[in-house]
Amino acid sequence: MRGPWTNEDGRRPLRGRRHERDTLAALADAVETGRSAVLVLRGEAGIGKTALLDHLAARAASHRVARGAGAESEMELPYAGLHQLCAPFLELAAHLPSPQREALATAFGLSTGPPPDRFMVGLAVLGLLTDAAADKPLFCLVDDAQWLDKVSAQTLSFVARRMLAEPLALVFATREPSGRDDFADLPELTLQGLTNADARALLDSVPGNPADDQIRERILAEARGNPLALLELPQGRTGAADALDLPDPGQVTGRIERSYLDRVRTLPADTQRLLLIAAAEPIGDVTLLRRATEHVDIAPGALGPAVAAGLLDIGALVRFRHPLLRSAVYRSASLTDLRKTHRVLAEVTDHALDPDRRAWHLARATVRPDEAIAADLEAAGGRAMSRGGAAAAAAFLAHAAVLTPQPRRKAARALAAAEAKLRAGAPTAARELLALAESTAADEHGRARAALLRAHIAFASSHAGPAPTALLAAARRLVPLDVDLARETFLDAISAAMFAGRSAAGTDVGDVAAAARQTTPSAKHTPRHVDLLLDAFSTRFTDGYEAAVDASRAAVRALRQETRTEEVLRWSWQASVLAAEMWDDRAWSELSARHVRTTRGVGALAELPLALNSRVVVHACAGELEAAALLSAEIATIQEAADSTFTAYGTLTLAAWQGRDREAAELIRTTMDRAADRGETGVGAAIAQRALALLHNSLGMYAEALDAAVEASRDPRNLVAANWALVELVEAAARLGRHEVAERALTRLTRITDAAGTDWALGVQARSRALLARGAAAEVLHREAVERLERTLVHSELARAHLVYGEWLRRENRRGDARHHLRTAHAMFGVFGAEAFTERAVRELRATGETVASRSGAAPTSLTAQEKQIAQLARDGLTNPEIGAQLFLSPHTVEWHLRKVYAKLGITSRRQLHTAL
Repeated sequence: MRGPWTNEDGRRPLRGRRHERDTLAALADAVETGRSAVLVLRGEAGIGKTALLDHLAARAASHRVARGAGAESEMELPYAGLHQLCAPFLELAAHLPSPQREALATAFGLSTGPPPDRFMVGLAVLGLLTDAAADKPLFCLVDDAQWLDKVSAQTLSFVARRMLAEPLALVFATREPSGRDDFADLPELTLQGLTNADARALLDSVPGNPADDQIRERILAEARGNPLALLELPQGRTGAADALDLPDPGQVTGRIERSYLDRVRTLPADTQRLLLIAAAEPIGDVTLLRRATEHVDIAPGALGPAVAAGLLDIGALVRFRHPLLRSAVYRSASLTDLRKTHRVLAEVTDHALDPDRRAWHLARATVRPDEAIAADLEAAGGRAMSRGGAAAAAAFLAHAAVLTPQPRRKAARALAAAEAKLRAGAPTAARELLALAESTAADEHGRARAALLRAHIAFASSHAGPAPTALLAAARRLVPLDVDLARETFLDAISAAMFAGRSAAGTDVGDVAAAARQTTPSAKHTPRHVDLLLDAFSTRFTDGYEAAVDASRAAVRALRQETRTEEVLRWSWQASVLAAEMWDDRAWSELSARHVRTTRGVGALAELPLALNSRVVVHACAGELEAAALLSAEIATIQEAADSTFTAYGTLTLAAWQGRDREAAELIRTTMDRAADRGETGVGAAIAQRALALLHNSLGMYAEALDAAVEASRDPRNLVAANWALVELVEAAARLGRHEVAERALTRLTRITDAAGTDWALGVQARSRALLARGAAAEVLHREAVERLERTLVHSELARAHLVYGEWLRRENRRGDARHHLRTAHAMFGVFGAEAFTERAVRELRATGETVASRSGAAPTSLTAQEKQIAQLARDGLTNPEIGAQLFLSPHTVEWHLRKVYAKLGITSRRQLHTAL
């Protein structure tokens, strides 16, 4: 019976939900006017979330509505929930960019390929839903979102955070979080119980509600305003004894489940068995349910009483009256009955068509070790991993490990499950599985692999301090067992120690390097990139800079010639560090550009921030501050989308070159504080101090620059940053008349740059020596600095060479000559956007008697950071889909931003962006 408190099918109450209905109406209005909307409906089971979804679906009936729901039994199947929601629109995938289309097809098991990046799948879903909403507004409604498989929940959360200007709504109904919450920080509406008056009115509307006032008061007290409880608890409670029972102290959800069970237990035995099979079968497949019931000789008429009682509905799918009914039936069954039920479902599930679900049923039907079932689960885990479902793979592999009879194989599967858990971002669960692997590992190799994983877990779940010690111990343990893996681990330990610095607990980078030097590559193959890189780094940290030059150049040269994608992705960052350490600007630029290009090409978006970070510094040193800022903004976009804690140290170098005093200093200090909290007191802290020294030198604040440069250069093992800081130290000390300090720094710098021998190295050396020289010798050095740096890509250093040469000429009273170099520096810094250095050049030019126009203020119509980013990419020739893929936006949102850009700049097309910008 329908009443004024129920939706169209009479199943859920809506009276007393005026605020909630108004909220949904506002959401629908926004979508119908071309805007995106996201809402999370939260509340306990039975509180009315599904009713509100139904209400919104009815409100949006003239538009496109896609429904989906999480299923508790499918939480281990990767992308199951997402596939359910996207299935009606998959024909539109043909319009997606190729990397997105391939990632989506692999995730949904429609094709095979390398495991797709989770964020690439998210971009594909965003594009798919945006295309689906192109003709009509689209409302995507997801019920029981707390039961979505993890990767589906993460992907939908990603999409929800990237929507902006599409006629698209995402509405999730979920219970209150009891652990992970993938929908945190999204707009939400928490549903409360009905008021006492509305609860009484709803109870009065229930057919056959108790007439006895004591029973009614008892039901109202137990329901606590929960609409489903008010509808279900009256069933069968009409006798006087019901009023005499003590009040039920349990949660409302528990009382509803018990009410359902009371009704189930009045049904025939075969009907109860059928309900258990339906509850254990996750997808509501009518044909599968029929096969299962026939398999155990349940009478064909057994379904009738359940349907008549309103507990089950058979249509295209088998649907329970409410998810609580399904869970009550399943959880109340004995373990024996559950195992028998899952065994039946496994036997009637097609092994060829649905091997993963069959393996899932077999796992729950078995308590004794069984190698055949364990092997099936392991295979299912492999398929889940190939689709990008690390969490699902971990669940399958964990089941496989438990059911494996042979200890060595059990340890291997437990280790694989722990690795998958770590990859899925669950270090605590990984640690628990690792304990199983360690307890059953039968040989030293297995125990060593377990120790290695424990080190990686420590690195992922805490600050950087303990990681170097754990990785070093694991590497040493692996040396006699697997020297190739040991050497990779040594290189990881070196990287961890570089960033941990003095926070490394009992281990520094020198200890790791010394241990690594005692190993040699396996003789079964030619030296790999990891071998060349390890030799270079370990030599650098044991024997010093000069001794490592040849090995470093060999490693860089080998990587520049590499063409295999996986090798480029794995080793480009380390090779770029060595190239910068060797002052090899061309190799550094080439390696970093290829790293970004390759990462974008294969959609390895988790790797992209690291690649972009290196490229930001390259652009900054080249004087291409606008390009660096564009990439820096992209890093921030990725971090927001991925909830990443990656520290983009490159942005500090960019901020220093931009020279905005307070803004840069605040960014540098904030980053240093965050890094210290994570135990990153090594090279990252040195990068920050060097950036601070550069900033203060640009501002003419030489005492502050000196302090920062001393800190940055204190430990020569802080690669790149310590060397570059010496340049700042020489200049700051020379300006302050601290000649002994400057000379000591110059001695260190000269030794390093002579060994490197590049024009970049020798150019900054000549400029630094000129600051301490006098007369003709100083002029020779200034000219050498300009000539050498003109042959490099580091135009920012060339501009500084012109500036200090011009400053020296002015002090020598050669004003005409000084103006030439100061004008050059002023023009270069002005084009770069290096504000503090530009002002320094202005001051010097005015001191020569030249009149320099003041810089114009900001444009009267300014673009937001994202608008400027999009405008620059459009100016550079990228299409809307390409811009959207790069910035994690839909093409429709990109177009919306561009329209705002055109209006602000007073232009009408992309062709005019070159002039307008």
